[in-house]
Parts: sequence; structure tokens; C-alpha cells
Amino acid sequence: MEYNQYSDFIIYVDESGDHSLKSIDKGYPLFVLAFCIFDKKSYSINAVKKLKEFKFKHFGHDMVVLHENEIRRDKGFFRTLKSKEKKENFLNELTTIIEKENFTIIATVIKKLDLYCHNYSPYDIALKYCMERSYKFLKEKNQENKLTHIVVEQRGRKEDEELELEFRRICDGNNYPNIQLPFEIIMANKMSNSAGLQLADLVARPIGLSIFKPNQENRAYEIIKKKFHTKTNGEFNGVGLKVFP
Repeated sequence: MEYNQYSDFIIYVDESGDHSLKSIDKGYPLFVLAFCIFDKKSYSINAVKKLKEFKFKHFGHDMVVLHENEIRRDKGFFRTLKSKEKKENFLNELTTIIEKENFTIIATVIKKLDLYCHNYSPYDIALKYCMERSYKFLKEKNQENKLTHIVVEQRGRKEDEELELEFRRICDGNNYPNIQLPFEIIMANKMSNSAGLQLADLVARPIGLSIFKPNQENRAYEIIKKKFHTKTNGEFNGVGLKVFP
């Protein structure tokens, strides 16, 4: 299908948890896929600039790749944040960047312990839900006849090939409402210093924790939930956030 031109939006994707059903971590039995949708103009002017400035301030250079797992565990570059005060200041500033940045989240949380009766991979299920809902978002913005790129991190040759195959199937009509979807996938290197991929990485786990441990304090999620795509009445369940099953 020929598209008029590129859309005004770009989508960055990250995940939390693994998508295996063979060995499930009882401490986090979820798989989360988060689509972060950015207006390209706002993204290039604001998000990229703010993250660069943030890195220069805290590390003196901008080669640091912000990974939620490494930040949480004080690994790699983030070893310098072991003092409580430094870590608190770092997290407060990063949370403020996420809060002020203009992007929309569409995420799917898969409860793996409830998925044994299904033959599909948690990743494939989550991918389909997120792509279908992203199409609805683009349609609302009158962008459905333009090509939108979806950027994901590389994970390994076999997994990347499987992902690309499933992505093509969904785009070619294996979706609801069985139409061709205007997406193209971009596989980015895991160490790619992309502001969009890093922001997607930072939102995925708090979303999962909000489902797994709803009564636990989750400061990041209180910010993130305001960015879910919603219905006109402000409801995001089933629209910006899909929990399955």
C-alpha cells in the first residue's frame, strides 16, 4: 500500500518482564509492552534536548543510556547515585522530565500466570493490542493514511526475525478490524542513545507494578497514568491500557 507521506508521529517501544511462559518469575509474573507516541516536532525540540541537558548535568557527557533496571540497581554509570540524596535528586529531575514531556502511552500488560490456556506468545498478544490501539490514535489525528515508524530494540537474531514476521502479519490484516495498518518497524541497536527508547524503557515497569502491586506506592505511575490515551470521558482502561486476560 502506498502512503501519502510520513506521519507527524513516531512510536518508541519497550518492554518490562520477559515473555516466556516456560519459566515464570513469581516475583513479577507479567509481560508489559509500552508504546510511547511522540509528535516528531515536539520530540526533536523538547525530549532530545532535555535528556541531553540532564545527562550533561549528572554525568558530564551524554553517552549514558538510561535503563530503568540499571538505575534501580545502581549499576554501570548509575553507581555514582548510591548516596540517598543524589539518587533522590536524580529521580526527581527525571520524573519531572517525563511529566512535562508531551507524549501518549498505549500499553498492554499480560498476566502470564493466567495465560496457560493460550497458544500465543505474550509478546505477540501485546504487540497486536498496542498496534490496533495506536492505529485508532492515528485515525483520531487524521494520520491513518500516512506511514508511521515503530522503533523497537533489537533482542537477538531469532527473536527479531520472529517479531518482524508477527509485525508484518498484524500490518497485513491479522488485526481488528482486519485492515492494512500504516506501520513500518525499525530495529534499533540495544545501545542506541535514543531519547524515545529511553523514555519508553522508564515507563514500562511502573505500569506493570501498578497491576501486580496496586496497593504499593508507585510515584512514577502517578505521573505516567496521565499520559495514557483516553476516551473523550478521560477513561484509559481498554484504550491506553489493556490488561490481558
